[in-house]
Amino acid sequence: MILSALRLVAHQARFDLLSFVRNRQSRFFTLILPVIFLVIFVSVFGNHRVGPEQAKASTYYVPGLAALRVIAGSFVNLVISITAQREAGVLKRRRSTPVPAWVLIAGRALTAIVVALSVMTVLLLIGRFAYGVRLPAAALPGVALTAVVGAVTFCCLGYALSTAIRSADAAQPMVQAIMLPLYFISGVFIPNVNLPRWLRDVAEVFPVQHLAGGLRYAFDPATHGAGIVWSDLGVLVLWAVAGLTIAPTRFAWAPVAATG
Repeated sequence: MILSALRLVAHQARFDLLSFVRNRQSRFFTLILPVIFLVIFVSVFGNHRVGPEQAKASTYYVPGLAALRVIAGSFVNLVISITAQREAGVLKRRRSTPVPAWVLIAGRALTAIVVALSVMTVLLLIGRFAYGVRLPAAALPGVALTAVVGAVTFCCLGYALSTAIRSADAAQPMVQAIMLPLYFISGVFIPNVNLPRWLRDVAEVFPVQHLAGGLRYAFDPATHGAGIVWSDLGVLVLWAVAGLTIAPTRFAWAPVAATG
């Protein structure tokens, strides 16, 4: 039974992954854009030492942009795509097939996670060989665990947020309006140590800072061991539970713009 379910999820994920690979815009914004960001940030701001750890700028940017890509792959793209598919009637047609609903959801989530982790791996490799960003081998489990938990968390939140968006046109503006301020106050692009205390307190509540901080911790030269920040993982898990609580009760397969 379990093996059969896993086969169904893998088959669905393969279908969704092929759809992603064949979409030029998705490939560019998900795979190429973070690399461009890394090159631009290091070129414009230099590779001087930044942040409270006084690490090289490239060492700061790589995990920050890795967090950005995990969020983009497992949250931003997910919200936009499932909202568009719902309003176009694609989800309704898929739901009418014999494939169980949970397989469709799990397959799409697994695709988002695979894409997010793949892009993060590419960033880490470019950071290592182009900018000398070092990640201790002992910290690899911490990076992998944090990235997976983060991707699962943002997938759950993506399905939850999609229930509040009533049209495909509103999906991207709403997602960007939520995420862009969080990126800046959470230290994804620049260190947030100079922000007012109240803004840093706000950032502490949301999962973006805990994903970026958890990944960045593993790159800190002073870090020893597996590079896992359990408090950051705990906050991510709490947000995942919140998303799982909301999504099943509100998620819609049929278009809602016409019926709302």
